[in-house]
Amino acid sequence: MRNSALAALVLPAGAPPAAAEVQHLFWKDLRPATQPAAESLGLPVVAASLPDHGETLAWSEAGKTVELKGYALPTDREGEMVYQFLLVPWSGACSHMPTPPPNQIVLVTLPKPFHLERTYAAVSVTGLLKQDMERSQLFIMDGLAVIPSGYVFSQARVEATDGVPDAIQAPQGPNPWNALQKKTN
Repeated sequence: MRNSALAALVLPAGAPPAAAEVQHLFWKDLRPATQPAAESLGLPVVAASLPDHGETLAWSEAGKTVELKGYALPTDREGEMVYQFLLVPWSGACSHMPTPPPNQIVLVTLPKPFHLERTYAAVSVTGLLKQDMERSQLFIMDGLAVIPSGYVFSQARVEATDGVPDAIQAPQGPNPWNALQKKTN
C-alpha cells in the first residue's frame, strides 16, 4: 500500500506507464480464434470473406495499457503532422490492397499531432485500447471510402519502429497506378 501511495505522489497524472505494466499485443489477439489468419491463406483476409464480416472482436481488456505495432494510414493530417490515423496490419491496406476486417483495424486519435514522414510508416502505439466500432472516411485513388474499425486507442503515444513483428506480407499484384499512366509509342 505504501509503495502505491508513494508512486501516486511521484508520477504526475497522465504519465506513461512503466514498461512492465504494458501488455504487448499482436494482431492475432484482436480477432477470434475461429477467424482464419491471413498468413494461413497466403493473402490478406477481407471482411467480405468472413461470415460476420470481421465484426467479432476478441480483445476486451479495456483499461489495460497495451502496445500494438502496425502501419499508419492517416485519416486526418496537415502536411506531415497527423492527428488521426488507422493502424493496420499490413502496408497498403485499405488504399492499395484489400481492406482488412474491422477487428484488424484500430482507430488512433492523438492528443498531440505526430510527425509522419510517409503513409504506411511502421509505428508502435501504446495506450488504452477498447472495443468501439467506428467508421472513418479515407480518400483513396478511386474516391472516398468509409473504413470500419473495431478498436480505438485513447491516451495514445506513438513512436516510429523498425518493423512489425507479425506483419502480413501481402502478395504483390499489379500496381494500380500503372492504369493511370499514358502509354507511349
